[in-house]
Amino acid sequence: MLEMMEIGIEKAVAYRLGGKITEDEMTLVLSALKAKIEQHGEVFIYQEVESIGGAEFDAIIEKFKFFADVGLSKLSRIAVVTHKKWMHKIIDLEGKLFKKITIKAFTIGDKDAAIAFLKSK
Repeated sequence: MLEMMEIGIEKAVAYRLGGKITEDEMTLVLSALKAKIEQHGEVFIYQEVESIGGAEFDAIIEKFKFFADVGLSKLSRIAVVTHKKWMHKIIDLEGKLFKKITIKAFTIGDKDAAIAFLKSK
C-alpha cells in the first residue's frame, strides 16, 4: 500500500508506505519526484512507514532506472517517520553513506518535527 500525501511543502514528495510496494506504486512516487525535480531542481522526501513488506522486483528495477537517469544529487533532505526502531538505525547509516543528502528519522509522534526539518534551511 502506498498513499501519496500533501504536507504543505511545494518541493516535497510525501507518501505513506505499508506492506509490499508494487511496480505501479513505485512508478507513482518516481513520477512525482521527477516532476518536482523538473519544477524545482531539488526535492525533499517525506516518508511515513507503517510497515514494510518488501517490494516487487519490477518496483526495485524502476527505482534503479530512476536513480541511473536522475541521480541522487537532486535529493536534498529526506524525513522518514516510523515506529520501527531498527529503521532508525538504517536511516542513520544512510545519512553517513549519502553525505550530500540530509536524512533524518522521526517517530510517529514527531510528524510535525519531520515537516519542520524539511522546511528548515
